[in-house]
Amino acid sequence: MSKTASYAGDVDVLTAWKALSQDPEAVLVDVRTHAEWSYVGIPVLDQPDRDVLLVEWLSYPDMSVHGDFAERLLTELENRKVAKDSPIYFLCRSGARSQHAAIEMTPKWDGPCYNVASGFEGDLDDTLHRSNCNGWKHAGLPWRQF
Repeated sequence: MSKTASYAGDVDVLTAWKALSQDPEAVLVDVRTHAEWSYVGIPVLDQPDRDVLLVEWLSYPDMSVHGDFAERLLTELENRKVAKDSPIYFLCRSGARSQHAAIEMTPKWDGPCYNVASGFEGDLDDTLHRSNCNGWKHAGLPWRQF
């Protein structure tokens, strides 16, 4: 894929899970904050030797964007010897931050950059709670406490 290719778009959690399960080169990047990883949990991939990359897009408590996000992620990918044309799936709480991260990485990565649209916890339900209508946890996909 060309570095000038457009953002690959949004996918639902089951599409992302299927792609991650079937393609050993595909990478899942969780861009939530360290506090979210610690208190809410992190996704788990079904192959024991594969880790989810944890790279913050924003920093708690001021929630400012990391200006060096792309550089930090590229370093992580290089350290793990990820092929430069591998697909990357970006995940956050509900799909907003991860979409920004995927768009940011698109011109810097040869492979497609996808956003996992409903994220780890999903959208708010009618009672203003998450994990009840969509998202990684609601779909019953594997996760653990950090």
